[in-house]
Amino acid sequence: MGTAGRQEDTVSLIMDRAYEEGETRCTARTLKFAPVVPPKSNRLLSREYDQELCKRGNEVERVFRLLQVFRRVFSGFDKLDAM
Repeated sequence: MGTAGRQEDTVSLIMDRAYEEGETRCTARTLKFAPVVPPKSNRLLSREYDQELCKRGNEVERVFRLLQVFRRVFSGFDKLDAM
């Protein structure tokens, strides 16, 4: 875990569990990204991944979700007839 095994020129790509297997991981590797994907819960052999980086990615997703909610609240005045 961590960045000890990673090369300096690669950039981490935080991905969802749905992309654990298949073409998306291979494509990310060919584009010089280091895919960071938590393993699925039903996986027999677990892979190593950077848990702290996944937590940070989750924080970013939550911030964008909050911004979407505030945008709906802020732009809600356009829907009123009085305005």
